Amino acid sequence: MAVTLEVSVGKTNIVMALNSSEVLLPCVFTSCIGFENLVFTWYYNSTEMIYRGMIKNKAAEPKMIFRDPRVKLVGNTTGKDNNISIRMFVDFSDAGPYTCHVKNPKEKGAEHNATIILEVVQEMVAVDNTLTIIIVSAVGGLVGLLILILVIKKIVLLILKKSQEKKKECLVSSSGVDNTENGLAGSKAERKAPPKA
Repeated sequence: MAVTLEVSVGKTNIVMALNSSEVLLPCVFTSCIGFENLVFTWYYNSTEMIYRGMIKNKAAEPKMIFRDPRVKLVGNTTGKDNNISIRMFVDFSDAGPYTCHVKNPKEKGAEHNATIILEVVQEMVAVDNTLTIIIVSAVGGLVGLLILILVIKKIVLLILKKSQEKKKECLVSSSGVDNTENGLAGSKAERKAPPKA
């Protein structure tokens, strides 16, 4: 039987936190065949246990077995996601790897884990987005210019089309003049006989 248990800490495996602040360490798990008496454990530096819990089944809330006093479980497994994320207050000594480990007896004791790196900083550094802003502005300006050119082209073509239609109307109306009253050749006026002397 193939193992279907999977654990994830999100798209990025690095979390930054301010010194003396609370941080969320995310973790979710999936199991295609479900779970029963599932045990999950959070480790610091792969060896120091900071939280352990057990989940009887999908309808039951997680039950705490052990926890560091600074750590609390914020996830829940009765909803759509099997969320076993934790929150904790951190200082500089807490920086390092945190591993979320899950063991599912229903899958013949299948185990899986994922690790997230916590970086604790004195202050958050603003990211310099100048280059990104310049690139986005240039692309936006180029797109705007292309749209303007297309609009001007459409207007010019519309004006030329109207102008050509007007010329056609003039040609049709000038060639359709009825010259029958003027006695011109091909007219329908009766020819008078020359006067007799």
